[in-house]
Amino acid sequence: MSGRLEFDFEWRITLFTLLLLPLLISLGFWQMDRAQEKAALAQAFAAKQASPPAPLTAIDGQSAQALAYLPVSLEGKYRNEYFLLDNRMQAGKYGNEVLALFELENGELALVNRGWVAADPSRQRLPEVPPAPAAVRLTGHVYVAPGTPYLLADEALAEGWPKRIQAVEMNKISAALDGNVFPYPVRIDAGQPGALSVDWQVINVSPEKHTGYAVQWFTMAAVLALIYLLRSTNIWQLLRGRRRAGDDHE
Repeated sequence: MSGRLEFDFEWRITLFTLLLLPLLISLGFWQMDRAQEKAALAQAFAAKQASPPAPLTAIDGQSAQALAYLPVSLEGKYRNEYFLLDNRMQAGKYGNEVLALFELENGELALVNRGWVAADPSRQRLPEVPPAPAAVRLTGHVYVAPGTPYLLADEALAEGWPKRIQAVEMNKISAALDGNVFPYPVRIDAGQPGALSVDWQVINVSPEKHTGYAVQWFTMAAVLALIYLLRSTNIWQLLRGRRRAGDDHE
């Protein structure tokens, strides 16, 4: 056996490695980027929550980035109409989130997410929603969805109330209410008048989990590269030969 590194080219294994290895590495870096995004989001949420609630009537017209997770206060009264956001899970149980119409003191409307209620998984019956008090003052934070919701089909709002919806599409809701509604829903704080089961998740996957996923992808890439190296070269024989040579000299 020669003491040189030799390469045994096998095109199927080489092609497989060339296709899969960059994919695994890119997935690792993607998860690292996601970890940084989630960490920044958590920091931004914590910073905004440290500020006192701003009256909702005083912040209309600000950008979505400025409004996201901004603490707000609302004064007015709950209306009887509400939406049921379908297929919301809490502690492994199926339910709905209740988004109630809230009439502000200036006559404008806001959509207040009161929280979660258990519901019939078969959707044959509407959930029992405890009534909210009338004239109240409450606090919460503005919720700006991170992206456009994915829907299997474009569904029109049903007639009558309550209306079951698959996603909070504010353009449809605003059109159904003649446009007189704050452009983003407000998630109510726990313990506020009308609050149901409230457990808002700022981030669904922690930065630490994204980092862990990145380590897994990078590890798989390293293992793939090592397997390819051992399969396609004589490096293992060279290493064993050097070890034996070292043992013979002892």
